[in-house]
Amino acid sequence: MLVCEMMKSEHLNNLSPANLRQLIRQKDPRIKTTTGLANGYQQANVVVLPNQLADDFHAFCRSNPAPLPLLYRSQSGETSCPPLAQHADIRTDISQYCVYEDGRLVKTVSSLQTYSDAHRSPPGQQAERPGSWSDMVCFYLGCSFGFEGRLKEAGVPVRNVEQGRNVSMYRTAVPCVPAGAFSCPLVVTMRPVPAALLDAAVKVTHLNPLAHGAPVHIGDPALLGIQDLSRPDYGDAVELQPGDVTVFWACGVTAIEAILSSKPPLAFSHSPGCMFLTDIPDSPTSTITPPTEAKPHPELTPLCFQVSQNPLLYSLVSQGTAAKIRQLEVMIGEDPGERGIRALFVQDELLRSCLALSHSSSVAITTGFPTHYMHSPPDETDGPPGAIAMATMLLSLGKQVTMVTDRRALEMNRTIIDEAVRTGVLKDAIPLVTFEDGGPDAARHFLCHHGDPNKPRFDHLVAIERSGRAADGNYYNMRAVNIKHLVDPVDDLFIAAKHIPGIGTTGIGDGGNELGMGKVKEKVQSLMPKGGLIACEVPADHAITAGVSNWGGYAVACGLYLLHTCPAHLRYLRKGLGLEPVTSTEQLQDWTTNLPSVEKEESFLSTLVRFGIRSGKTGHLAMEVDGLTFHPTHSDMITRLLEATRGGRGTF
Repeated sequence: MLVCEMMKSEHLNNLSPANLRQLIRQKDPRIKTTTGLANGYQQANVVVLPNQLADDFHAFCRSNPAPLPLLYRSQSGETSCPPLAQHADIRTDISQYCVYEDGRLVKTVSSLQTYSDAHRSPPGQQAERPGSWSDMVCFYLGCSFGFEGRLKEAGVPVRNVEQGRNVSMYRTAVPCVPAGAFSCPLVVTMRPVPAALLDAAVKVTHLNPLAHGAPVHIGDPALLGIQDLSRPDYGDAVELQPGDVTVFWACGVTAIEAILSSKPPLAFSHSPGCMFLTDIPDSPTSTITPPTEAKPHPELTPLCFQVSQNPLLYSLVSQGTAAKIRQLEVMIGEDPGERGIRALFVQDELLRSCLALSHSSSVAITTGFPTHYMHSPPDETDGPPGAIAMATMLLSLGKQVTMVTDRRALEMNRTIIDEAVRTGVLKDAIPLVTFEDGGPDAARHFLCHHGDPNKPRFDHLVAIERSGRAADGNYYNMRAVNIKHLVDPVDDLFIAAKHIPGIGTTGIGDGGNELGMGKVKEKVQSLMPKGGLIACEVPADHAITAGVSNWGGYAVACGLYLLHTCPAHLRYLRKGLGLEPVTSTEQLQDWTTNLPSVEKEESFLSTLVRFGIRSGKTGHLAMEVDGLTFHPTHSDMITRLLEATRGGRGTF
């Protein structure tokens, strides 16, 4: 008795999980939720289901490892959980329980002891209970409260604890992977995190897969189908502070949604925020590890990158994969033509563009630089090969791809695409469209269904070696010759995209006069020959600079391949849902086949030459790009990019 009184006088934050469970058993009024308690230990969501549903729910957990990391499954009728806590009784050691009948929440109670006797009703009730405790199975699932202490140690503020509130929990529009009788939407918790501390929050939580692991979404809640942060479906609304970003973790309350949808005759759960406190440390060395979660490894640690401002979206990629893509970026920045392109380099533009494209579903690619205005056709061999390389990889990843070209080149490019299919460079023909000036709303109507900004046709535009509009409204080649009469106003699409939520843009160039290079306009004007006149005025969200623009296209294709063999990135894309391996053998073979190769690129370049398309710098009708012969310059670059890509495949 004296020990109990001492515990009651001690601050709750200083008590062990065992002592806190004892106070909960005694109905200590100070313990309403367990957020902020038992720092250093895992907490658990608890679901109690009829035995006949137990195997289905176990499969549901395995299929959805991020929201439902299974810590322990009890035997039928078992009230203890020896692997998680000593001397525990699940009927009394949670401060508040929910009781469900036929999928409806009928009450909340502070104890389940009255349900322990088979078929016996609680006092005052005459009706027989629909089931008995001996027929029930308990599932203990990891909880994000288990990492809040570690967040604070890393200097990341935990706003719900600071504000004395339960964490905010939201039902999303993201469906879990169904299993047996169970299917329901994913539930997430939201914690506001200062933008400068996002990497710290991601790293800390990644190391605790038992507590849901790394976030499954960072940025605009509407992308999850959450319309109003001030109205959580469970828990309390938590206020954001200036500079905070909304960060969402998968949540074990998903299990409650599973109960509601499967409608068992009788079921129990913890009340959201009132967790079971375990004796298991919240460290990655814990002996309990969900079978679908990898053991922590430094190269697997995710990094966080912003990929979109409107809507706000961040993405995750492992340190190892990020290093590989940065290696690609350095390679393509080599400048054998001595144009001084390194002066325009901005680190991680390739990585951010690849991440944005990985999140996309429909991409429009444009190319075409009619630098040889004295010839017919006036186009050059830099641009189309890189465009086709990107399109091939995007298509293999399940994206929709559309090519945008000039009206003057429509029939020629259609024939070139057909030839690429015939020779095996492309699997299937790509839709080819044009955009011409049709008034002030033409760009919006081109980009959006019925001109509605809420219904975009594309979510990313890519320009590679596409002549870009200068400050005076003209288009210049590197010799400062105005070629405006040969260029359709595709720039207007990039300008309009800035004002349409959900459409990102990428520009790839090697001189600063290409569409999208407006992002580095000041550098072009001051550092590139004739830059004050030729610099493109129109920016892209991501500006990839390369010694040859085609190399930028090859690097994007390789970067996308690396992302889709990166467990950290794929987990984020899938919101931690799904049992399938990171990549199947069939998928991997298809993606590998669709990488650029020396054979395919040489074949496609020969097709361009047969159509009279010339090298950009020299005007030669030969197997060269920008005055550099395909062998050895371009073939060597392709080989090196592939070696760097395949060497990193599936590792990080």
